[in-house]
Amino acid sequence: MDVDGTLTVDWNEWRDHFLFNPADNIQEIIRYWKHSTVLDIGDSLTIPDEFTEEEKKTGQWWRQLLAGGMAGAVSRTGTAPLDRLKVMMQVHGTKGNSNMLAGLKQMVKEGGVRSLWRGNGVNVIKIAPETAMKFWAYEQYKKLFTSESGKLGTAERFVAGSLAGATAQTSIYPMEVMKTRLAVGKTGQYNGMFDCAKKILKKEGVRAFYKGYIPNILGIIPYAGIDLAIYETLKNAWLQKYATDSANPGVLVLLGCGTVSSTCGQLASYPLALIRT
Repeated sequence: MDVDGTLTVDWNEWRDHFLFNPADNIQEIIRYWKHSTVLDIGDSLTIPDEFTEEEKKTGQWWRQLLAGGMAGAVSRTGTAPLDRLKVMMQVHGTKGNSNMLAGLKQMVKEGGVRSLWRGNGVNVIKIAPETAMKFWAYEQYKKLFTSESGKLGTAERFVAGSLAGATAQTSIYPMEVMKTRLAVGKTGQYNGMFDCAKKILKKEGVRAFYKGYIPNILGIIPYAGIDLAIYETLKNAWLQKYATDSANPGVLVLLGCGTVSSTCGQLASYPLALIRT
């Protein structure tokens, strides 16, 4: 509605908004924005989407999850070479003056251009079960934490979201292990996901599929806690300093707060991610 970005809505903006964006149900607008403002950073640590009873009955929830899963698959495929480079650097370190470009060149030299996407198949396949498990677990934890008044506070929602993330991670963790093994494997070492699973099972047993599980789960706690705390702190600081006339910080400010808080969360939990890998 605030087209000129002044954080105030004048009469012309108000009129034009309802002339050109007709909506007879304010709930539809709220639902749209609620489901459209989540950024996927690839680590699947966001609090899951919430759906009303009406959305569940109409099937809106599964269409929303399907669209999010497909978008996640595209974004992960686009960033797969950098993701594999990250894993290689975590495992092998950087020898001499090795940099990003040199690392990518080395991967192409070792296994061709296709090797840049090694392990991406598992990374994409695990989106569906992880999203479904997170959604189901979140609903169960919400019921557990809902107070007698039937309301769920911010703290309870945060705890329920973190527990849902941990539950989903536990359910798909063997796929996470396979993705890492495929990413660091040499050309010809594994002939796809099932061959990788078979070889791990044969050589190391079932327990190998949960190697690195503890640092992985512990990493969720500092990430989620720091991310939320810094986001709220930055947003409130900006509102107190600049937003004297409006309580709406605007999309760019929220995006900036989200980026900084997410980066700080990543920095805090990264050593544990390194140990896990």
